[in-house]
Amino acid sequence: MKISVKVKTGSKKEEIKKVSNDSFEIKTKALPIEGKANLAVIKILADYLDIPKSRIKILKGQKSKSKTLEVV
Repeated sequence: MKISVKVKTGSKKEEIKKVSNDSFEIKTKALPIEGKANLAVIKILADYLDIPKSRIKILKGQKSKSKTLEVV
């Protein structure tokens, strides 16, 4: 399953908001330095979906606020 994610970094608190069936908005405290924000996005989404982090991979947008993730 592919999921579109819009990321807001440097937020005061971590939140996830479902926009549609395959689209989310994620706020994270982490800054986009050395991939820390990407790791935080994967962790937040994995917790929300109640699956292991290893099942989520970033397909597109490694260095962008708009990302496409794959859940296997």
